[in-house]
Amino acid sequence: MIRLAILADLHANLAATLAVHADARRRGVDDLWVLGDLVGKGPRPKEVLEWTQAHASHVIQGNWDARVAGATNRPQDLWPRSKLSPAQLSYLGALPYGIEEQFSGAWWRFVHASSRGLFHRLYPHSSLADQISAFEPSPAYGLTQHADALVYADMHEALLLDVEGRPLINCGSVGNPLDSTLPCYLILEFDPHSPSHSATFVRLTYDRDEEISAAENSGMPFIKEYVTELLTGAFQKRRARTGE
Repeated sequence: MIRLAILADLHANLAATLAVHADARRRGVDDLWVLGDLVGKGPRPKEVLEWTQAHASHVIQGNWDARVAGATNRPQDLWPRSKLSPAQLSYLGALPYGIEEQFSGAWWRFVHASSRGLFHRLYPHSSLADQISAFEPSPAYGLTQHADALVYADMHEALLLDVEGRPLINCGSVGNPLDSTLPCYLILEFDPHSPSHSATFVRLTYDRDEEISAAENSGMPFIKEYVTELLTGAFQKRRARTGE
């Protein structure tokens, strides 16, 4: 069997990342793929990036990775940028957009946000036309196949839809889930001698108090919003404050 652990949206949450890694190892899944957003939001970008480089066999770029590497200059981009070396920022900036590989005779596509750009979102309520287009080739981003299945991230919400017979799967978020307070990752299994596959979502607990303590002692911006998201699973919009 080919078994892949698909992780995404780690968001510099080291405690959740290590808990997911330990769970995958207990299940005997050692091939870890990371679908972007290693950094941003959380307090330990350097540590999570180093973990990813040490343990993930495939890594693609997320929108926060691009922002922290230099695409934008918001306060929430500048702080993690200051914690990373030039080599680490170059690594984030050079990550590939997506992956296309054949498993069990089908073309599987893995991207962070969508097939149409890092900052283009594919929602569960997107139109059928938008969902269908996500499987089409997108040469501008190096996506050349007509995909039979699509796995993505970005929404921080685990999802499995059937789009005219093709799986559309969101793997959920490890470090910043917004559909639960529990980290989520995806296990894909393929039998090389069969046309079938299986997809399993895994949720687990982790040492959230440790992560909150790391955030509170970090000096990072938007600590209150980050901690509230960890405690509630509800998105907190970040607005720069002045005069405080």
